[in-house]
Amino acid sequence: MANFLLIHGSCHGAWCWRDLIPELTALGHRARAIDLPGHGSDLTSIADITLQSYADAILSAIDTPVTLVGHSMGGYPVSRAAEQAPEKIDRLIYLCAYVPKGDMTLAEMRREAPYQPLMPAVIRAEDGKSFRIDPSMTRDVFYHDCPEGTECYANTRLCAQAVAPQETPCPLGANYASVPRSYIRCMDDRTIPPEYQVTMTEDWPAADVHEMPTGHSPFFADPGGLATLLSQIAR
Repeated sequence: MANFLLIHGSCHGAWCWRDLIPELTALGHRARAIDLPGHGSDLTSIADITLQSYADAILSAIDTPVTLVGHSMGGYPVSRAAEQAPEKIDRLIYLCAYVPKGDMTLAEMRREAPYQPLMPAVIRAEDGKSFRIDPSMTRDVFYHDCPEGTECYANTRLCAQAVAPQETPCPLGANYASVPRSYIRCMDDRTIPPEYQVTMTEDWPAADVHEMPTGHSPFFADPGGLATLLSQIAR
């Protein structure tokens, strides 16, 4: 049995794992999700949100070692958490997520991708400190292959995303390197180009790289298939 801790991506919250958690539980695992600061039911103000506060929230939620799953933007805070406390993490699993690279910020990595499918949907706040996703475009970028009604469920819960964590580099060292890691590429992703997911993992051992034929939200599009794959990786 694995102990999964699920970390959401930009603008999302623990709510996005709604369908996956029961699938993992049915396979005999423990699974839970948290809201990062400023997401879901956490009311931290945009001005107080940092990449470090994300990592702190993750580490505070871990009582016994976990298989830590980071989705999309969540790849950065789970990596930082692993660098700070590798003893708390059995394995990192990146789910169509950004894997920190050198001193690059997440925003720089996004711009390094061959194209920018998410940017037309981004609505920036006037002060430049946060952004939201145009609700009329969430199906196109996040949920195009998900069950009918998914975007309606999500649009009432998607929140503003602080920019500061995405403009902060995440240098990694020996602590991070000591933690086993796996990657799940989503090959019909319309948020992070699949080609860039391949680029991020092209030098990884083949046994640690997996693929799903879904878009950016496999936890809605194929929660059963995702749970099965996560279970296999954890074993």
